[in-house]
Amino acid sequence: MSGGPNLVAIACFLVFVAITLGITWWAARKTKDAEHFYAAGRSVTGFQNGLALAGDYMSAASFLGIAGLVSLSGFDGLIYSIGFLVGWPIVMFLIAEPLRNLGRYTFADVVAFRLRQKPVRIAAAFGTLAVVSFYLIAQMVGAGNLIRLLFGISYETAVVIVGLVMLAYVLFGGMLATTWVQIVKALLLMTGAFLLAFLVLLRFELNPLRLFAAAADTYGAAVLAPGQLVSDPWDALSLGLALMFGTAGLPHILMRFYTVPDARTARTSVSWATGFIGVFYLLTFVLGFGAMVLVGQDAIKAADKGGNMAAPLLAQTVGGTGFLGFIAAVAFATILAVVAGLTLSGAAALSHDLWVNVVRGAHASEAEQLRVARAATIVLALLSIALGIAFKGQNVAYMVGLAFAIAASANFPALVMSVFWRGFTTAGAQASMLIGTASALLLIYLSPTIQVGILGHASAPFPWRNPGLVTIPLSFLVGAGVSLLFPEREAAERFAEVENRVHLGPEGSLS
Repeated sequence: MSGGPNLVAIACFLVFVAITLGITWWAARKTKDAEHFYAAGRSVTGFQNGLALAGDYMSAASFLGIAGLVSLSGFDGLIYSIGFLVGWPIVMFLIAEPLRNLGRYTFADVVAFRLRQKPVRIAAAFGTLAVVSFYLIAQMVGAGNLIRLLFGISYETAVVIVGLVMLAYVLFGGMLATTWVQIVKALLLMTGAFLLAFLVLLRFELNPLRLFAAAADTYGAAVLAPGQLVSDPWDALSLGLALMFGTAGLPHILMRFYTVPDARTARTSVSWATGFIGVFYLLTFVLGFGAMVLVGQDAIKAADKGGNMAAPLLAQTVGGTGFLGFIAAVAFATILAVVAGLTLSGAAALSHDLWVNVVRGAHASEAEQLRVARAATIVLALLSIALGIAFKGQNVAYMVGLAFAIAASANFPALVMSVFWRGFTTAGAQASMLIGTASALLLIYLSPTIQVGILGHASAPFPWRNPGLVTIPLSFLVGAGVSLLFPEREAAERFAEVENRVHLGPEGSLS
């Protein structure tokens, strides 16, 4: 991978962009109001939403980042695969049904359902935008590295291209276009990962154990044992908690449950998504060890110090330039689809939560809502480009891990307490979300990631690379403590309506 143009990659990329822009044109003709822009008219089936959820979730962090971490760290890279996956049972059994029955467009609809709207939505918007920003960093860094190495253009130019193409999807097609882009991308990504893993295992007589033995022979038995990536057990626990609970707090994932017609379909879509995602993460482990053995750690680091190019380099090694072009286009499709979903959730926080419900007091016309949503989309596209350029060189799986920590601290505790605890109050929700967001951002800033990795200091005030073990319990404790100190009679009285809607849906509620 010399950095010159790869004609196959460019051709595959242009075909994908042409197909998805066609989808966007089709969706734009149907996207005439806020419900279609945010929730695709609630017309998506369980299987389609399962594929779209998988497409939204299997990001650059999954394909590029985890394969890269495994290729450089061995066994320890699996902590991300497992962590990303185990959050889905929590989503299925705890979150999916209440979310679909209580909300309209954002997770803040659920938290604010029986509480005072303005304070809750302002706090929720801060958490959502923090999560979206960190998640966008990972996708844009992955895109910049990929296109720089394959298309022969600069990193910064590549980041700008991704931002502009994604802007077209969301600006004109809304959730309907984003959903179908994610479905196409999920099918492409599963196909590419299966083919790549199969070609790797062919080199080892289709026996993964031979692959792992070859890795141990080359780099020592330590690559098959924990401790290469996360040596501190408390840091490992902190990362695991963030990945597990963060899934249930990701705003762009939670938004997907509003695209289906009812709660039963929401649960079905989670079942499909879990199956697709589980299979895919097993494949990334094979890809990581395959890159370690067949490409070599030195070559992977030379291409990108974060290891993000391990999978494309592996594709070139086992399938030549043509296969590299296909895998590169698949990875690029992955990034575009996820960035579109993230931007849409950020735009919803700015327009639906802040403008419509805080500034306008829920009295905004459909046309005005749509205008503000599209303006917010442009702002977030520009932000994603700036962040992608600023965080050049970071491992994308690791950056997403930080986004999960913020989601688990800012969003998940308030979401759970608002649905399942009668005593939860407006002040408690506001405190939980703001303290969860602020503490996660502060400890990330004080961690070795920023202090040592970016600022170049010799050490960091906060020893762990992921703050989840501190910030998640803190958010729960602050939310509970403030609610007990400042009880709210009206919120407690409306809890019966929440319980009723959770179990019976909007049609069977007391309202």
